[in-house]
Amino acid sequence: MDTVTSLGAQKPVVIFSKSNCCISHSFKTLITSFGANPTVYELDELSNGQQLERELVALGRRPSVPAVFIGNELVGGSNEVMSLHLKGKLVQMLRKAKAIWV
Repeated sequence: MDTVTSLGAQKPVVIFSKSNCCISHSFKTLITSFGANPTVYELDELSNGQQLERELVALGRRPSVPAVFIGNELVGGSNEVMSLHLKGKLVQMLRKAKAIWV
């Protein structure tokens, strides 16, 4: 869990994804549509991707991707991020993390 948590804390927005996951793609598109520039780790393209995926599962992520960190905090996956978006709280979190300025 140390590697995922460390990577998640390095930038305002971090997304753990898989390049062939359409839901991950949708959430990368959603977050960038607000002007954020997330750091994206494509687990299927990294040499330590399986280790990172095991760490995400250990953190309670099922399925493991997408997993979104905002402001050094694991926000969650697609259900949690979409819920925040529908409640109007996703943009607030991105602003608080200084990921967007609008």
